[in-house]
Amino acid sequence: MTVSAEDRARRIKIILFDVDGVWTDGTIWIYPMPLVLPDGSISSKMVEAKGYSAHDGAGMTLARLGGMKVGIITKRISETVAMRARDLKVEFVFQGQAFKMQAVREIMEKEGVTLEEIAYVGDDVIDLPVMRACGLAVAVANARAQVKSEAHYVTPNAGGYGAARDAIEFILSAKGLLEKCIEASIDEHNPLPPSMDIGKGGDLK
Repeated sequence: MTVSAEDRARRIKIILFDVDGVWTDGTIWIYPMPLVLPDGSISSKMVEAKGYSAHDGAGMTLARLGGMKVGIITKRISETVAMRARDLKVEFVFQGQAFKMQAVREIMEKEGVTLEEIAYVGDDVIDLPVMRACGLAVAVANARAQVKSEAHYVTPNAGGYGAARDAIEFILSAKGLLEKCIEASIDEHNPLPPSMDIGKGGDLK
């Protein structure tokens, strides 16, 4: 019997995301930063920059209000990703992961969840091992064709333009919690606890 994407979404406790092409549009900006060394010579350090969607950031709060945790698993190692993760108070941060199921197994052991209770949002073939194994596989609108063909759900928006929010809202809607979570996030008489109050800056601990 075929299980619908909505039925899969109702089981989800943890939502995991790739970064480049999912949290971002896939563009990686690399700038040289000149450094003056003690001997007066000049060296260049490379600085990486990425752009993120504020809609996705607010979605992380909605996910938590819906009783879920969020995480990222990415092959690249980038300080801008670490800063964004701190800003959004992401529970699971794995960088430098060429084989992403290793991180998934670590999360499962730590949290006591099954694969059926994990959703993964990806865009490229490196994401397929997790997407094939997890309970809900989500491809963003700009994903490679091979990835879309194996997804249970494809977001209406592209990575970097609200795709992560689409995935979160799809899951919350399937659980019947979306409107409740939205109202809770904007209720001035019931302010968000510090653990959910995002957007204070990535350098804040």
